[in-house]
Amino acid sequence: MKLPFATNLSFSLDTLSERDRRMLLIGGVLIVLLLLYVIIQLDTSVSSAHKRIKKKTEDLAWIQTAAPEIAAAGPMGGASNESLLVIVDRSARESGLDKALAGSEPSGAGGLSVRLQKASFDQLIMWLARLGQQNGIRVDSASIDNAGSPGIVNAAIVLHMG
Repeated sequence: MKLPFATNLSFSLDTLSERDRRMLLIGGVLIVLLLLYVIIQLDTSVSSAHKRIKKKTEDLAWIQTAAPEIAAAGPMGGASNESLLVIVDRSARESGLDKALAGSEPSGAGGLSVRLQKASFDQLIMWLARLGQQNGIRVDSASIDNAGSPGIVNAAIVLHMG
């Protein structure tokens, strides 16, 4: 079977018109430029991937060397056998918020709702930061209102052992 369009497959640039040769040359140049662009983009992507892998490998090596020291420090530096209520009460006294502590009650699974009245805002924030850093206690929600004097607040805070 012979294909009707394949009768003369000999191809020569000489048989093309000047316009067709110019279009073929421009198309060839565009294809070469497109291929170069794709190759450069791939090279850039591979290079950045190698940099990320190197950085992550360095981070992993550091973590592996620091892991024994972190494990020896224990759980969040605090006494893990104390209840949330005991930790909150003791740390409030240590932070000078014992007089502002108006009450506390359980809130959900493992949570504690704490009310403070006429507390120093600065002391309150430092206390909450200390609870988080030393005991792994996080603030689930907080409502803080002005108590009249500048820097003095009333607060309702829900804490959770994290």
